[in-house]
This record gives sequence, structure tokens and C-alpha cells, in this order.
Amino acid sequence: MAVTDPAPVALPAPLDGAAREASACDSAVHEGILRRQSARESAARTYARSLPIVPVRARGLTIEGADGRRYLDCLSGAGTLALGHNHPVVLEAIRKVLDSGAPLHVLDLATPVKDAFTTELFRTLPPGLADRARIQFCGPAGTDAVEAALKLVRTATGRSGLLAFTGAYHGMTAGALEASGGAQDVRVTRLPYPQDYRCPFGIGGARGAELAARWTESLLDDTKSGVPRPAGMILEPVQGEGGVNPAPDTWLRRMRAITEKRSIPLIADEVQTGVGRTGAFWAVDHSGVVPDVMVLSKAVGGSLPLAVVVYHEDLDVWSPGAHAGTFRGNQLAMAAGAATLAHVRENRLDQHAADLGDRILGQLEQSAKEFAIVGDVRGRGLMIGIEIVDPEGEATGPAAADAEDAEDTAGDPLLGGPSPSPLPAAPAFAAAVRDACLDRGLIVELGGRHSSVVRLLPPLTLTDEQAAAVVDRLTDALAAVSRAAHCS
Repeated sequence: MAVTDPAPVALPAPLDGAAREASACDSAVHEGILRRQSARESAARTYARSLPIVPVRARGLTIEGADGRRYLDCLSGAGTLALGHNHPVVLEAIRKVLDSGAPLHVLDLATPVKDAFTTELFRTLPPGLADRARIQFCGPAGTDAVEAALKLVRTATGRSGLLAFTGAYHGMTAGALEASGGAQDVRVTRLPYPQDYRCPFGIGGARGAELAARWTESLLDDTKSGVPRPAGMILEPVQGEGGVNPAPDTWLRRMRAITEKRSIPLIADEVQTGVGRTGAFWAVDHSGVVPDVMVLSKAVGGSLPLAVVVYHEDLDVWSPGAHAGTFRGNQLAMAAGAATLAHVRENRLDQHAADLGDRILGQLEQSAKEFAIVGDVRGRGLMIGIEIVDPEGEATGPAAADAEDAEDTAGDPLLGGPSPSPLPAAPAFAAAVRDACLDRGLIVELGGRHSSVVRLLPPLTLTDEQAAAVVDRLTDALAAVSRAAHCS
């Protein structure tokens, strides 16, 4: 299994006099670039605010900043870098196109590079979709592919409403924001997304997921619900920005059955979960669900901008030009994407992500018992989240069932046992953990409802040695913040 990464995992050794002088010069360059960025770029910038580094070189898991420091990158371009930074197969694919003299911009014309990408992509699609699939190349961002998917199902069904879920994130353009959890004035019906730690019904587990499914059925079948039959349902098999919430496989199968029975197209947003990230090539593969539409971006472009919508041919009723985009023919991204897809498939990196992710989750769950600020550890494959809470806060949700009730209901998976009572989210502690990680040479970011979930999205090429270094640094950061929280 090709998961090696020659980049070292250790931080730089102490510097001698000459090296210190050079380091001071590097630091001045570093600070100057950050100062000019702050003065010139918009107030909307995000990652640059919490990660004050200036990357100048990168390989695999490792980034080197302009100040000479090395970092283990567990952000991976928000999941874009399935193979890490500058993987040899990606660089080779890009160089091959550059050296061939092929056009770099072709709008939506057919090219050998596009044909190779589409062939490789279709080879990986869930059975039941690949043989009858169509593909629409969109603008280079995932949010544009979401817009195309919503436009597609509205055109195909003649309906306008949408079903989406609490905690969702589908992009930053207007239509994608409508379907996301922070939407305001929208045409979207919001449904409960099942989760254990902060279950919307205060129950969690199989019973919470069952109630979420029943609520969906009731809303669609109740003639007085105020929800007419929608154009489609869009969901993430694992919510990423929503706090790393994996959907139960049984619930996903219920959503497929509910939508299929009512002729509602099901859209799976695999922008962040796709290409092996969750331990299967596509996150829907865990449940065996075949959606009508799949929205793909990030890793599908092999680190370069690319976004596509793949959908069942029965939906292919829109007119020429119904969705377009000047940069939908990115040849370098298609070459890099085809190389990435093939490398993940041939080397079973999805299985590697499943195995290594399980081990990391187990280690973090064990370590979390020592830290009162950790409320929950969850994830799937190499998509992992640690929810940070206020140990001094008051638990929310219904009180735990008493021992007699728990005994009476223990044998029924839908009645379950004690109800979870989560502690309040602690965004300040979470930010402190992120900063402590950066001090230790580890790049992580935050997500979740209150930006209180520390997220790990390492490349699928992560080795056992690197995983151990990531867990060690993260655990040390959690310990430092826990001590500070205890003393405050």
C-alpha cells in the first residue's frame, strides 16, 4: 500500500548562532507577508486569521513556513489534498499535460484529458449509478456544483422546494447557503439530522435516528404540514463543517427509501467526504445507498480546482447552456484528479483510511477520558472531530433515565437507555486547543455549531508513524488547555 511520505515528523532542532540569524531574517519575511496580507485582503478571510503561517514548501503531510518552522497539516486544504501536498503522481500528471502542449483552457470541449478523467471517475461510482450516469462539469468550486444540482432537480421535477438538514453546509453562494444550516429567508424545509451527543430529540443512538426518519415521513405525508412535495433532498453522509457528524447507515437507507417511494431525487453532497476520506471510496458506499445525484469537488481535482455533478440519466432534461461556467474545462485539474482517483483506487487508500481512522479514534477516545474539556470524539475514516465543552457548565437536554427505566428499555434498540445530557459547547477552549496544536507544529481547524469541534482531515497517505505524531501533539495540546481550564 503506497502510503509513504518521506517528510519528517519532528520539529526543527535547536539552532546555532548562524542559523538563528538566518531564522530571524526568515521571521522578518514571514511577518512582513502577514502584515501586508492583513492590510490588503478582505475582512472575509478565514483560515488566515487563525493560522498565521506563510507556507513556502510542502510535501505529503508536512508544510514548511517562511519562518522555517515545519507543521503537520491535518487541514489538507479542508479535505482537498487526498494524497497530501505535492504527491509525485499528481505532479507527474500535471507535468505530462504541460509538456504535451495540450490546451489548458477548452470550455466544455472534449479532450483526451477530460475523457480519461471521466472514465476513471465513472469506474469508481456506486454500482447502479455508473452505468446510467451523466456528468456536468461546473465552475471550479463545490458550491457551484451544488447550485447545478439544485437547478437540475428543479428542472427535472418541475418543483421548487428542497429538503435539507440541520447542521448542513453546502457552500457560500446564494442557493447553497439556502440549503445550509445557517440560512435565513429560504425555500428550504429543514429536517433533523441524527447525531448522538447533541441529538435534537435528546435521545441519540438508534432511537434518535428512527425519530428523525419518522419526522421526515410525517412531514411529507401530512397534507397539513405545509410542505409540498419538493424538488429534491440534499444531505451530507458525514456532516463536516456541521461538526463531523456521521449519518447512521440505517438512517441513510431510510432517507433513500423515503425519497424513492415519493419520487424525490436524493442528492448526496460528497464534496468533503468523497475519494476515500471516510474509509469507503464514497461515503454513501458504507450504507449501499445509490443517490440520484452526487456533488463532487475538493479531492476529485487532485488539489486543483474542479467540481462536477454526476446524476442519473433520467434527470438529464435541461437545455443546452442551462448551467455553464468559463472555467469548467480545467485540464490540469482533470489530469491531477484522474491520477488521484486511480492512485486511491489502486492502492486501496480508502481501506487504509478506515483502518488508521479506527485506530486514531480509539486512541483519542481513550485519551479523552483524562480531559474534562472533551465532550465527544467521533468521525469516520480520516474525518475526525473532537467536541470541546465547558466542564463547569450546566448539562443540557433531558435528564438521564433512572436505573429502573434504563433496565426496562435496555432490550429495545429504539427505546434505548439513558438520555445523553451534553455539556455546553466551549468555543474559547476549542480555539485554545487549535492554537496549542499550532504551537506544537500541528495544523487543525474548528467546526460545529459554535466552532467548538476540533477537526482532523489528514491526507489518506498518512503513515502509522505520522498518525502517532499527530495524536501525541493533539493530546499534549488537550492536556495543556485542560490544565489551564482547571486553574481558571
